[in-house]
Amino acid sequence: MKNKHLGILFLNCCWLMASTLPAQGFSSLQQRKILNVMSAISNVYVDTINEKSLTDVAITAMLKELDPHSSYIPQKEVERVNEPLEGSFEGIGIQFQMFEDTLLVVQTIAGCPAEKVGILPGDRIIYVDDELIAGGKKQNSDILKLLRGPKGSEVTVKINRGGEKDLLLFKIIRDKIPVYSVDAHYMAGKDIGYIKINNFGSNTLSEYKKAMADLQKKGMKQLVLGLQGNGGGYLNAAVELADEFLSHDKTIVYTQGRNDPKKAFYSSSIGNFEKNKLVILVDEYSASASEIVSGAVQDWDRGVIVGRRTFGKGLVQRQLPLIDGSMLRLTSARYYTPTGRSIQKPYKGVDYEKDLLERYNHGEMQHIDSIRFPDSLKYKTVTLQRTVYGGGGIMPDIFVPIDTAGFTRYHRSLVSRGVINKTYLQYLDKNRNALKSAYPTFEKFRDTYELSDELMQLLRSKADAENITFDEAQYAVSEALIKLQLTALIAGDLWTTSEYYQIIDRQNDLLQRAVEILQTPGEYERILSP
Repeated sequence: MKNKHLGILFLNCCWLMASTLPAQGFSSLQQRKILNVMSAISNVYVDTINEKSLTDVAITAMLKELDPHSSYIPQKEVERVNEPLEGSFEGIGIQFQMFEDTLLVVQTIAGCPAEKVGILPGDRIIYVDDELIAGGKKQNSDILKLLRGPKGSEVTVKINRGGEKDLLLFKIIRDKIPVYSVDAHYMAGKDIGYIKINNFGSNTLSEYKKAMADLQKKGMKQLVLGLQGNGGGYLNAAVELADEFLSHDKTIVYTQGRNDPKKAFYSSSIGNFEKNKLVILVDEYSASASEIVSGAVQDWDRGVIVGRRTFGKGLVQRQLPLIDGSMLRLTSARYYTPTGRSIQKPYKGVDYEKDLLERYNHGEMQHIDSIRFPDSLKYKTVTLQRTVYGGGGIMPDIFVPIDTAGFTRYHRSLVSRGVINKTYLQYLDKNRNALKSAYPTFEKFRDTYELSDELMQLLRSKADAENITFDEAQYAVSEALIKLQLTALIAGDLWTTSEYYQIIDRQNDLLQRAVEILQTPGEYERILSP
């Protein structure tokens, strides 16, 4: 283990069985009072009650009185909630969408059971274990239950494939299906690598290292780490990633709570990117573990933080399994950056859920001058004594306003009603083989592909079918964005999410600013000057 104190603590760690926890905060009188109420309802109330439902409501109501991040997870939701962080689930390994009342296979996951038996993108699954799922009567959640199952179990699917007269039968043996943390990695400049991480899970560090190795083979010397929209995850995953950038024996983060003594986490001596230039991208949706990494890098003057003030979630949750398989996520401590900044934004006496909207209305997303920090929230970085701020989120070194160019009511309607999605799916359904033949490599697609008139006419017809009135003026404003989104979706379908981001990132202002900083002589050093 690389860290002196890491142990098994992480933001969403399992702890003890709830039945063994001492009720230090509740007197025996208060405990008996709760039991008395439950007994009275069970024995006296006029109508039949659903004890499970009533208990769930009571638990949820109690947790709401604590803080915004303590929560109750019913037993049936536990596995689904943990999947993105645990790094896998058990199933057949496809990405799908409901298209024209049938399940359309968008992609098969490389090396997984569906790909191994020969299922292809564009296939339509009609039956699962002889149960008809075509016709639009099944919800996505119901279909997932049919396709998923224990590793080693068998599921039979019947598929409609273009050019085949009869349905094709496939027998698939379910297996572990990976859930990835790294969305994309590619070269963003001559010697600039870019890695985008969507959460901090059990496999994040290994995925990051694999991406780094690939980029270094391609000549990467400078790194842009994308944490935009990354809502966090395991504390140990954040500590491990930060350790890659910091030299030996530096505080990465520490936690402390009423019943949790101070615990500090330190860097080791084995990070593989401790000296070269580093830029981290964050925005208002970067939270929790993302703020640990960016806060540690900023406090040690190790890199430049670019973007907008992060979400401000500095509360540690412990996962407490309950006797029926349900779970509590209970806040047990706060975490602090190396300089002692608490990243948690205020939640007492404020409308916590509307904080981001308030920031937008106040102008913080558009103008740095709209952000005001009192002197009491000023801190000095460890190495260079630069001024940084606490009190809620990580304030970046370089502010980039939110980009609303191209966004109109017409565009919003196309997205929200699924028109853009349906358009690219139908277009690919008819043209997949032709596109694969014309663009055998992503590089050729990226450099030469142009949307056809046929595709744009299809978009108009899909919009008409959804009763979206064409607005020529708004379309002119949004045209470039619409075409970029369609191109990115096609690329992501033909290849992977990494290729999707290589296209869509053409409008990523934070990434463009980061590349500019790294390519401008002296700019990186100027930002990191006292």
